[in-house]
Amino acid sequence: MTAKKFCVKVYGCQMNVYDADRVRTVLSSRGWEEVSEDEADIVMITGCSVRAKAEQKVWSELGLYDVSWQKNQRPLVALTGCIAQRIGEKALNRFPYVRLVAGPRHIGLLPDAIEQIYSHPKSRINLLDTDPREFHSLNFDSDNITIKRENKYKAYITIAHGCDNFCTYCIVPYVRGRFVSRSPEEIFSEAEMLINDGVKEITLLGQNVNSYGKDIGLNFAWLLEKIARLNGIKRVRFVTSLPQDFTEDIINVMANEETVCPSLNLPIQSGSDRILKLMNRKYSYAEYLEKINLTRSKIPGLGLTTDLIVGFPGETDEDFNASMNALREIKFDLVHSAAYSERDGTPAATMEGALPVDLRLKRLMTLNELQDKITLELNQELTGKIFEVLVDGPAPKGENLLQGRTPSDKVVIFEGSKKLLGEFVNVEITSAEAWCLHGVVK
Repeated sequence: MTAKKFCVKVYGCQMNVYDADRVRTVLSSRGWEEVSEDEADIVMITGCSVRAKAEQKVWSELGLYDVSWQKNQRPLVALTGCIAQRIGEKALNRFPYVRLVAGPRHIGLLPDAIEQIYSHPKSRINLLDTDPREFHSLNFDSDNITIKRENKYKAYITIAHGCDNFCTYCIVPYVRGRFVSRSPEEIFSEAEMLINDGVKEITLLGQNVNSYGKDIGLNFAWLLEKIARLNGIKRVRFVTSLPQDFTEDIINVMANEETVCPSLNLPIQSGSDRILKLMNRKYSYAEYLEKINLTRSKIPGLGLTTDLIVGFPGETDEDFNASMNALREIKFDLVHSAAYSERDGTPAATMEGALPVDLRLKRLMTLNELQDKITLELNQELTGKIFEVLVDGPAPKGENLLQGRTPSDKVVIFEGSKKLLGEFVNVEITSAEAWCLHGVVK
């Protein structure tokens, strides 16, 4: 019997990667073969809809199948994830080869649905979310299944889905639904499965990871401590945190548990209190700064990153300068910056005071130039220091070069044998760039 062949293409955040890995794991366990898209009977596209650029990429990708479909009516396409929740019905109506659309809260139904459109190629399945609190999870029997993933040594675990905060610029609550914590039993079982399969570093994922447990009578500090103390785990990370829910008990677990990495992504989004209020962010700059100072006082060598938007509707020169001053004062190791882009259905999309796109991009370039200088200065200060690095793969460029990350989440490039993959090695930093460190194994 000819093997059923599938291909998975992921555009987006770690949560999309995580969801796609779970689906490919189940399909493989059912006898499907993962192949290139040219050979596939079904291509599953999982995408992000947080930014307009990612959405445009998926539309473009879908259009590329027109030629092959006209020739031999293959492959069939399944569009999944938050991008499907946003554009799924349009894609289903526009492209004859899109046979399945499924929102992120129907991941548990995806393997059966994919098999159904394979068995009945003319069928069309719509699994878009209608209840914002409904969730169909996809769990595994840890004795019989190994979760497929790109990296043998590092893995993600989603601990909560959705968001209840409704920041005015953000599409997430509309496409991923309301906040729901996973049960701790599911999380622990999955973590132990991964550790038994050789994973040395686990990253806990959530739109608001430190809001975990609010809906089930638990809290994130408790979960983080439990995960950090699992037998066999070497490193634990988490993303992304919400400033108002990032509390001292979490900081204390980070400081006291050796396996919890001294790295933190805490999105600030703006340095202006006026803009933060328009964004419906529930903290002030002063409150944010206080938490950063407390964290740094308890965790020396903290690696601190953030997310920041420029060009939000109504942003004045004064507001923008407040964000620039925040970078100068706080000195983040890295800033994930973006020019504001309208997302239909969010309150900010219809706010007065929309800035011209060229002004947004100009401000973004100005901010990035400042941050590049700060990042380079911080990295150069690490020259001569020795860090323990988990060797997680070959470097993207250069013969006999490997890469890994320090506990504070700095990328390090160094020479070494592939026998070091998956090992912890001590690396002395010899030079620095804005995007990475270079070193030698000691």
